Amino acid sequence: MSAVPWQRAEGAGLALGGLLVAALAAPGWGAPAWLAILLAPDLTMAGYLAGPRLGAALYNLGHLYAPAFLLMVLGVALGSTGLIAGGGLWLAHVGFDRALGYGLKLPSGFRDTHLGRIGREG
Repeated sequence: MSAVPWQRAEGAGLALGGLLVAALAAPGWGAPAWLAILLAPDLTMAGYLAGPRLGAALYNLGHLYAPAFLLMVLGVALGSTGLIAGGGLWLAHVGFDRALGYGLKLPSGFRDTHLGRIGREG
């Protein structure tokens, strides 16, 4: 079995875990806040306006697992449930992307990822 199905399964697990962390850390947050934070990492796609190399670098910074985990750890250290929940939602976003097959971008173009090529061939 190739690594991609495992990476997709890992992404799904981390997405569910991130949602659970967010729900436990900030149960009073409404759907608009959750949606805004869940979609925020995709703002890094704006880097592609400056070209594929910078676009891939910025996109990847917003779509790594480590920064989300670090934000949660910082939240624990500071006693901030908002940072913990924000990190959980960020982790959920990245995990969902991986589960759907959207990987880290290669500098050759947006459709080229570490999990393979995405989108329709045309």
